Amino acid sequence: MTFPSANSSPDADPDAAPLDWLGQPIRCRECDHVVLNREGLCRKGTACVRDRRARRVDGFFRKHPELANDYLQHSYFEVRAVAAKYASVMRLMPLLADPEPEVRARAAQRLPVERVKALANDPEPRVRMVLANRLEGASLVAMLADEDYIVRVNVVRRLPPELVPLAVHDAESEVRRWAARRLPEERLQLLMFDEEPLVRLVVAERLPPSRLAAMAQDEDLRVRFTVAERAPPELLPSLLDDPDELVRDVARTRLEE
Repeated sequence: MTFPSANSSPDADPDAAPLDWLGQPIRCRECDHVVLNREGLCRKGTACVRDRRARRVDGFFRKHPELANDYLQHSYFEVRAVAAKYASVMRLMPLLADPEPEVRARAAQRLPVERVKALANDPEPRVRMVLANRLEGASLVAMLADEDYIVRVNVVRRLPPELVPLAVHDAESEVRRWAARRLPEERLQLLMFDEEPLVRLVVAERLPPSRLAAMAQDEDLRVRFTVAERAPPELLPSLLDDPDELVRDVARTRLEE
């Protein structure tokens, strides 16, 4: 029998019929919670632990969190993942070895951070993302070496500003853009001449006006335009000779103000 995986979740279809995780019609009379159903405490298509859709499973556990512990070993990953959201933290450690990343990630979100550090080396980026958003200190810095750039972006977003310079040589420009957003102002020169124009643009937006002269000859129009918008008055005359009319117009308008 082939079980559904995280890559084939039916939850993307908001109008999905109430089928169970094996694709069969749900029959409430066959459910272990038929008594709850008769009392109106769960409902097929809305709050149902047998449904294949995570939102409906979540609706069930929102009403009955005390039952979540009983479903941490369910065969369907969506049920395990949602149950982990409501179950006792004391029962979550085994889920760190779950075959589905969605389940491991949910457990990693709730367990004490000291218990989940090993997942910084998890094969799935979505799990490592959880760690990037929870770790601190040297453990967080170590994740700057993660192979997935989106994980590294989250690390840079959380690093103390004084440690952000560690990311200025990252191979991925999006990581360096975040570094440019978070660098201490006095360290912005580290990315002033970055090869990626969008990184330099962030620098031009943040540099004190008194330091913008160094970027007035940048090869990218967007950077020079930003310089023209923010430059101190004494720099504006030199921008009247810019090769692009947009930059010249901004400089001229500001000089006439």
